[in-house]
Amino acid sequence: MSVAEPVTVSITRRVPPERAKEAQAWLRSGQDLVAAMPGYLGSGWVRSEPDGEEWHMLYRFADGESLARWERSPQREWWVASAVGIAEDAWSERRTGIEGWFDSRARAAITAPRPPSPPRWKQMVSIFLVFYPLSLSIQLVLGGWLVTLEPWLRVLVTVAVASPLMTYLLLPLVTRALRPWLLRTR
Repeated sequence: MSVAEPVTVSITRRVPPERAKEAQAWLRSGQDLVAAMPGYLGSGWVRSEPDGEEWHMLYRFADGESLARWERSPQREWWVASAVGIAEDAWSERRTGIEGWFDSRARAAITAPRPPSPPRWKQMVSIFLVFYPLSLSIQLVLGGWLVTLEPWLRVLVTVAVASPLMTYLLLPLVTRALRPWLLRTR
């Protein structure tokens, strides 16, 4: 039996700057509607720039079933239809955890189905395969210098070196190499 995991939906919409006030009212009405749904955990939105057209929205539900009820609800149908001329969908995606590290760099289209995410234990194994050798390498290369630093600074330097290497170089390489195993179903 699998444990239900919270699901976060990220949506980018384009709003003409002259419709910003209407978009704000539209977003508030959507937040009021979704807040009444069982399983709703929260939502929010930000603009990419003060006068920019891109608005980024997030909402989170306790599980996929609660999210599906919201997405099929007449309230949401009415709310989305009321955005015509105010906000246009650009893209969206769903996340249950760190699986974004295992996706391709391309943004998901609104209508494109998302491939299933690897099980959490496979994600953990992939991260371990990168994190352990990288941590060991940092200690071997910088260890003599690091021991002269205060513990908090030693950890800060280690994390500052490891995080970008993991995120932008090593983890994408490992997940690409492991992709057949990561996405294999039972």
